[in-house]
Amino acid sequence: MYRSTSPRCTWLQEIFSSAPCWPILINKDMQQPNHSRQVEILLVEDNRADVRLLMEGLAAARSRHRLSVVEDGEEALEFLYRRGVHAAAPRPDLVLLDLNLPRKDGNEVLRQIKSDPGLRRIPVVVLTSSRSERDVNTAYEYGANSYLRKPTDLKDIYDLTRTIEHYWLNLCVLPTAHTQPAGQ
Repeated sequence: MYRSTSPRCTWLQEIFSSAPCWPILINKDMQQPNHSRQVEILLVEDNRADVRLLMEGLAAARSRHRLSVVEDGEEALEFLYRRGVHAAAPRPDLVLLDLNLPRKDGNEVLRQIKSDPGLRRIPVVVLTSSRSERDVNTAYEYGANSYLRKPTDLKDIYDLTRTIEHYWLNLCVLPTAHTQPAGQ
């Protein structure tokens, strides 16, 4: 698992060190579009409780994946551009992005991802507690691939993580990070 060395992320290190068997449970017999490689997931979330719940939900996933977590919009961009302490960060195959973030809000992070030719093919799932119709419309306008509202009930959070796993890791064929689009 990639761990941030940013001093702002000490609480993340505590969560990672206490999470049993995290983050990968592998079932090599599963027939999945992404089964031949480990799927890299970037979670951009500042709420510790949400990080923990999403980690626990994804820990039960049968898909081969690795989760990296950053806690604000600026750090998300540092991770994606592999700058500073994130120079060795893996290129994510999927981004789970909260909108209400410190330092740079999620819509601005989304806008930057989708306007950059080197990043725009990475699917971005907005995962937020916002119920604002304006936020929904803005996210899709900026290129979100999906907009999911975080449930408040624990069971529903686990259902949501299973749905994310099933759709994004099992059904979808994700683009590879290292190939150029056709015609380039």
